[in-house]
Amino acid sequence: MPKTPNYLELESQRLAPYAAKSGASRGRKYPEAEHPFRTPFQRDRDRIIHCHAFRRLEYKTQVFVYHEGDHYRTRLTHTIEVAQISRTIARALGLNEDLAEAIALAHDLGHPPFGHTGEDALNSLMEGHGGFEHNAQSLRIVQELEKKYPAFSGLNLTFEVREGIVKHSSEHDRPGVNSEYEKGKSPCLEAQIVDIADEIAYNNHDIDDGLSSEMIEPETLGEVAIWQEHLSEVKRQFPKEPFKVLTSQTIIKIINAQVTDLVESITRTIEEEGIGSLEDVRARKTIARFSLGMEAKNRELKRFLKANLYTHHRVIRMADKARRILRNLFMVYMREPKLLPPKTCMEIERIGKERVICDYIAGMTDRFALDEFKKLWDPYEKV
Repeated sequence: MPKTPNYLELESQRLAPYAAKSGASRGRKYPEAEHPFRTPFQRDRDRIIHCHAFRRLEYKTQVFVYHEGDHYRTRLTHTIEVAQISRTIARALGLNEDLAEAIALAHDLGHPPFGHTGEDALNSLMEGHGGFEHNAQSLRIVQELEKKYPAFSGLNLTFEVREGIVKHSSEHDRPGVNSEYEKGKSPCLEAQIVDIADEIAYNNHDIDDGLSSEMIEPETLGEVAIWQEHLSEVKRQFPKEPFKVLTSQTIIKIINAQVTDLVESITRTIEEEGIGSLEDVRARKTIARFSLGMEAKNRELKRFLKANLYTHHRVIRMADKARRILRNLFMVYMREPKLLPPKTCMEIERIGKERVICDYIAGMTDRFALDEFKKLWDPYEKV
């Protein structure tokens, strides 16, 4: 039988000096024997993929409720896109691809049904009871709510993955960080690139879904510099192709341009600031950022999406409906907790009625929430 190679040693030799190495991980809350041919971060990735919360992302909203169409992004497809972009960036920079992938796969586990509308609704309903924030809920899932192991609750992930989850930060995400995760320090560079990969993924797939749904008029995108720049190039290359193909090629080029700009910008910062270790990364403010030119183009694109997609009357109507559904579910469970599943109801004495109900609703898919609403209010629906 061939000798098993030392994967931690090979990883350490291969990665850049400022990358996070599995062998130097701050470890897990509950000590476990390590695997003979998977690094700790690879095991974290696998645990996330096999958990219940990950599977439920298939029927959770990105922008469009799942039954609006089969080709729109869901939280699951968005998460896969973020993981793919994150691995590409990590590889180009000599970072730990497995760690970046694990953080990317876990970054949206705590999202409730109906996207950011669902998050806002639950946060309002939990006022005075600790509120609701999806990064904190993601951490809660991997530390407590998943039940797969006899010796502990949660998935017992490494510190670095948990830190990447709780410090995930974007336009929509402003996580609270407790002392365990060193509030004043930046996370590893692998976590930082996931933040930007998340933004690259959702900006570009929202253009795609917005055009497919006809909520975005193609002509209006002419106002957006990064779109017009790459569409013109694609039209010169493929003058006879239909608009659908031109759209796909334009989005591919925008993603490539943004990823390339990010890699070049990070490389330049590392060289200029003499960053040579993980501690150098943690001691500085965010290193993962676009160049000034790309950042300006990205801001323009986000402003366009907000004005033309996120505040479109159809999206507003879907959001208002979702808000009413979640509010009604929350209030009926509060009034009569025995409407909850027996095992869920049993947790009330331990952690409180409001948090149990919040956890239960946050774990719902869009489909389950809609079905539950029908069961509780439609007299002809079986309970």
